Parts: sequence; structure tokens; C-alpha cells
Amino acid sequence: MTIRAFDFAHQTTVPNPKHVASLVRFFESGIKTPDHRGFGVEIEHLPIRKSTGKAVTYAEPHGIRSVLQALAQFYDPTREYYEDGHLLGLGRDGIAISLEPGGQIECSLGVLSHADDLEQLYTEFRRDIDPILDRFGIRLINYGYQPDTSYKEIEIIPKSRYHAMQKYFSHIARYGFCMMRASASTQVSIDYFSEKDSIDKLRIGTAVGPILAWFFRNTPFFEKETNPFPLLRQEMWDHIDPQRTDQLWGLYDDNYDWEHYATDVLTTPVFIADLSHTPEYTGDRPVFSAPFDTAADLYPDRELNQAEINHLISTHFNDVRLKNFIELRHWDSLPLPRAQRLTEIVSSLFYDRSQFEGLLSYFDGLRAVDVREAKADLQAHGADARPYGQSLEFWREFLHAEGTLDTEPGDPERPEVFQE
Repeated sequence: MTIRAFDFAHQTTVPNPKHVASLVRFFESGIKTPDHRGFGVEIEHLPIRKSTGKAVTYAEPHGIRSVLQALAQFYDPTREYYEDGHLLGLGRDGIAISLEPGGQIECSLGVLSHADDLEQLYTEFRRDIDPILDRFGIRLINYGYQPDTSYKEIEIIPKSRYHAMQKYFSHIARYGFCMMRASASTQVSIDYFSEKDSIDKLRIGTAVGPILAWFFRNTPFFEKETNPFPLLRQEMWDHIDPQRTDQLWGLYDDNYDWEHYATDVLTTPVFIADLSHTPEYTGDRPVFSAPFDTAADLYPDRELNQAEINHLISTHFNDVRLKNFIELRHWDSLPLPRAQRLTEIVSSLFYDRSQFEGLLSYFDGLRAVDVREAKADLQAHGADARPYGQSLEFWREFLHAEGTLDTEPGDPERPEVFQE
């Protein structure tokens, strides 16, 4: 494959060819047959104290650590995740529980065969955790941002990756601390059937994700005030780090392929290196370090293993992210009925061949600048926006998003935060 020189305008080095090949093979491993149409759904929850409505942190008495310790009895002990003696994750078939930097509780559900399967797995998750939450006086709420707590009041959980992220974002990001400590999202993952199909889905997902984010917006509050941004999650992420957020570099170029994606990942400085799965590690630096080197400087001259690949990809936070599946990342934390509706829409758009081909035809010739313009239009004009020159009512019908949000979420008086 030939990679055009201008694609490296933002890069500082040339990647190790063995590293590129290993990422491309990783993407190849994700190819599914067209009859395999699975989903993964991740829902992050904001924990608040019932008595006050304030965020609950990891280490406080009867906090998130206590919740995980009590919840562990329902999960596979071989899938518990610890760092420096701190319990930070649980897992069993179909459900994985992890923590975001501010103690937000994320449940990852799947692989699901149908959108309807989401309700069953999510109900299982809540069946086990809700009695424990009641015991400790905690509620989980589904908003895109903490309703009555500033990011300044929330401590980062004891995880080296997140402390490195905090240090890095403190230098470059306007809303980096806000995003890490007080925000929550819903993400949907889908399969792809070939390299071309994956690129098509990356392009379409990047194009329509902001519009669906408007229909599924769920952030009434920001820093204890009424949220001033039509799409707060987008506002935070788009201004965090242009090297690793927003849309993928070169995505709408005619020759964009997996090698381009791999090169972008491998030549972006790594803000935290995880060497815990590198066999050649000699202890000459911390296992988790933040050298701001590229992968070619950090890892040996060989193909990367899957853990190293997953780590490198996870340090990129694009609107749509390629792993050995495709991860759509645009949306605020949603309660179950809305998350299920979102999953249904994603299913129809990306897995119904006639609908997907209709999207490909409609967006034929789309440019990266067109997507940026559409995002800016939504952020500047909200309900009056006309992304890609069409009204939001047009997009509601075109994207089969009937039944989605028509009014602003939440209530300035916050009754839903404090009442059961």
C-alpha cells in the first residue's frame, strides 16, 4: 500500500513496519461473516449519594471501592482486576464492570445478538448491584455530567493510566479534568465484514454520530449550573487533544485504509506506556510511564502482541474508533430505554444493507471539513442547526430516529436527582 506523504504532516517519525503489520493483522482478525451481526454496549453511570446528590468517589467510606468489594461475590474471581492492591474491575460472561477516572461505574454488555438482548443483561447487572448500592446509600444516574458536583471535588481513582492522563491533559486540554472526573457516556460497538466495510462504517459513523448525539443528548447540567452547550460531550472531547480525538486523520481520503490507521496510531506520541505485557521489559523504567515517545521508541523491533496493540489504540479517543470491532463513542450516558433505542437505530443503519447503502450513497464525496462544519453547526445553533444542509427533522426521518428526544433533558430544579 502507498501512503501519501501529506498524511504525515502531523507526525514526527516513521513507524516500525513490523508494528504496522501487527496492527493490520489485528484488524484482519476482527473480520466477521455478514451473518454475524453482534453488538457491544457500554453504559457509564454517575454514582451519587442519595442523601446529598453529591458524587461518590472511590476511596471514601462506603464509596465505590466498597461497592466493588461487595459485588465481587457475583462475578468470576479469575476476572477481578487489581492495581497496587486496589480492586478496579470485575467480569463474568456477558458483563464486565470497570471504573472511569472519577469513579464512574461502567458496565460493558455483550456480545449481543439483537438490541433486545440489552435489557436482559442490563437487568442482571442492576439486580446484583442495586441492593449493594442501597446498603451504602448510593444511586447510579444516567447523565452526561455530574448534576451537583464540580470536577474539583472528585478524586481520580488509584490507576496509573488515569493519573498519567490527568498530568498530560492538564497541560493541553481545556476540559480534560471535567471529562475525566465528572462525565459519563454510552458507547455502541459493531462488527465489520471486510476492510472496505470497516472504512465505510468508520466514515458513516463519524458523519452521523453528532446528529444522533443531538437526538440522544442527556446533559442538563455542567459544573453545577445549567449546561450551556448543545453537545457538552463533543465540546469537551473536540478540544482535548487534536492528535488523538475528533475524527480520524485522513479518514475521507480516497486511499484511506488500515495501514493509514495503524500509522496514525503508531506515530502519535504515547502519553502513557504500558509495559506490563512486554516480555522484554527489564525494569529500567516504571511499568506505567509517560515518556511521550512513539511506539517505535517504546516497543521492541518485532510484531506487537495483542495487549500492546490494545493499549496503543486505547490512547486514541476518536469519535469512532477501530479495534477488532468498531466503537461508536458520541453519546451521553443514557438510561436503559434510551440506550436500547439507540442500539436499535445503530442496528438498522449499519446492519440493514439497503439502509447502509443509502447512507453511503447520500454521503458519497463527503469531506472531513464537511463533518467539522456539521459538528460546529450543531454546537452553535442547537435545534436550529442544519447539518449537511438539512433540518434536524429531515435527519430524524432519514436516520429512522423517530421516538427520540424532542425537548431538553432534565429539569433545572433537579427533582429526579434526589428522588427515588
